[in-house]
Amino acid sequence: MSLEDFAKWIGRSRTMEDLVSPFPVRALAATLDANDADPGTPLPPLWHWLYFLEAVPLSKVGADGHAERGDFLPPVALPRRMWAGSRFAFEGEPLKVGDVARRVSRIKSIEPKTGSSGAMVFVTVEHTVSGPRGISLIEDHDIVYREGPKPGEKPRPPRAAPTDATWSRMVRPDPVLLFRFSALTFNGHRIHYDQPYVTGVEGYPGLVVHGPLLGMLQMELARRSNPHRTARHYEFRALSPIFAGPPFTVQARSESDDSVTTWIADANGSLAQQGKVTFR
Repeated sequence: MSLEDFAKWIGRSRTMEDLVSPFPVRALAATLDANDADPGTPLPPLWHWLYFLEAVPLSKVGADGHAERGDFLPPVALPRRMWAGSRFAFEGEPLKVGDVARRVSRIKSIEPKTGSSGAMVFVTVEHTVSGPRGISLIEDHDIVYREGPKPGEKPRPPRAAPTDATWSRMVRPDPVLLFRFSALTFNGHRIHYDQPYVTGVEGYPGLVVHGPLLGMLQMELARRSNPHRTARHYEFRALSPIFAGPPFTVQARSESDDSVTTWIADANGSLAQQGKVTFR
């Protein structure tokens, strides 16, 4: 697609409504070994990902398990797709279990780039989530499309993760955790559950842990370590994949400006994802 073709997709929007029902909250709480949430309980930050799920007919699913491109998202002709990161502004009152909510999604930008691994296209989608009490949050979601693996391609040398965490939690990403998160978010992307596909087609060494799951674990550590504070902004960015099997560490550091820096360190101590939370 040319730049002119991409420009035609910018501004496209889609609206979805959903009921913030209790079971997905209970199921995610169980998956994260967290406390349950009763009707009327405010939805924790990022848990809106359990709702507004797109139920694409199986006949319209692409080879990678995602919906075929060209409906809402542009038909980018690059085979590998990853969640590159997100930015959140928590504007008003959070959604509550039992609310009827609305999400308006708009394609905000499309940027072709060239990196060390070849051609890439970054698509940013803005989601505005509202409930009975007005706008709850605004999310900018960055999606990156990449070329397929090249023979002999080697990943970039990783950066070392910080070692001065204030809080830390170790997670062992087994296939059950990946399956549960895929099921709860209705994510059919085969890199998270199909071992022959992820190794033979996309060229990864194993099942890939979801970027949003890592981002959620970072936020969970930050907010649970600061139980009397309310998040105002949060952002995270993926740097390198985490694969099922070896344990990784979710870490967070309290800063002098009262913000919290978060990151994911893989089993070798390399930096896989980083983020930042600011509070009201």
